[in-house]
Amino acid sequence: MAKISEPNPDFTKMVIEAGPGSDTLMLCYQCGTCTASCPSGRLTAFRTRQLIRKAQLGLKEEIMPTEELWLCTTCYTCVERCPREVQITDILFVLRNMAVKEGYMAEAHKKIGENMLRIGATVPFGEEMKKLRVKMGLPENPPTTVGNKKAMDDFRKVMEECGFDKLMKGGKS
Repeated sequence: MAKISEPNPDFTKMVIEAGPGSDTLMLCYQCGTCTASCPSGRLTAFRTRQLIRKAQLGLKEEIMPTEELWLCTTCYTCVERCPREVQITDILFVLRNMAVKEGYMAEAHKKIGENMLRIGATVPFGEEMKKLRVKMGLPENPPTTVGNKKAMDDFRKVMEECGFDKLMKGGKS
């Protein structure tokens, strides 16, 4: 038997008030241009229009835990083609931020966040990259958090101060 979610107008209001662009949520009249234009939607189960409609209806429980929320590549094609100028990508950022604060995050995004905390970069910096840098006449480590201990310490302090480390552990910021 299918579970029927209760609409939550307070959730819709929270989305609308949460950030720049999200105040355009209610302008969407469900024409489907966003979904038809979406390059990610051609290859995945991502349906932009459905997420926007669920946000309009306040169906928080159908948005927060879903993997679909994380399939948007933020290419902004939907925004460029929207006849009502709905800031779809900004709305999805707001929804993602809300989901993360509740402990929901796609595994791939979580891995990136964990890499940032561990090494100060989104992609692991391995031996092959070091060899390539030396071969190109560059220092083995770049002058970023990867090769600068003070920069890494400062970066970690910022991450702790804003609560990012707690978010990566499934806690609230």
